[in-house]
Amino acid sequence: MFTINIYVKFALIAVGIIGGIALSVGFGFWYGFPFILAGILLLVSYFLLGTIQSAGTLLQQEDFEGAKKRLDLTYFPNLLYTTNRAYYYMLNGSIAQMQGDHNGAEVHFKKAGEIEVPTDNEKAMLELQFANNAARKNNWNQVKAHMKTLKGLDVTMPEVKAQIAQFDQAMKQQGQMKSAMRQGAGAQKGYRPGGKRRRPKMR
Repeated sequence: MFTINIYVKFALIAVGIIGGIALSVGFGFWYGFPFILAGILLLVSYFLLGTIQSAGTLLQQEDFEGAKKRLDLTYFPNLLYTTNRAYYYMLNGSIAQMQGDHNGAEVHFKKAGEIEVPTDNEKAMLELQFANNAARKNNWNQVKAHMKTLKGLDVTMPEVKAQIAQFDQAMKQQGQMKSAMRQGAGAQKGYRPGGKRRRPKMR
């Protein structure tokens, strides 16, 4: 998807609107109108889309600081298109999570979860983040609840399906490891090395 660098977009907005007004004053309205219209359209796209896509790209590159700074350039998150507003909080939550701030991540994910996103694919992405954050906090009851919700969604995006399957497999492996550790601990309780021997009876 084609994107414009946010700083270039800011410059184009200013040039379009201010330059268009200047042309309209100096030469007539119709001379400046195309520039004003272009500036307004870019401004509207900024309000609706924010910097979500470029921040997501930086996050995929594990540039957490860069992604956070890019998100901070979305000055009016409440004006974002519904899906982008959910992604705004989800990306903030992901960054907080990767930086070890699990409580902060939960706050952002909760805000994202309160937004009614239009498709089950987007709901699944949110639920997966909720489950991942709960797993990091060892809250397995929440993990199970989120996984139950995930299985009830009609997910059509292959990459989201793959992420769900990968997370589910990781949880199953972790459960098997915990079960094995409990069994091992039980076996060790039954075996008492170095215990006292029973002395044979004297005849």
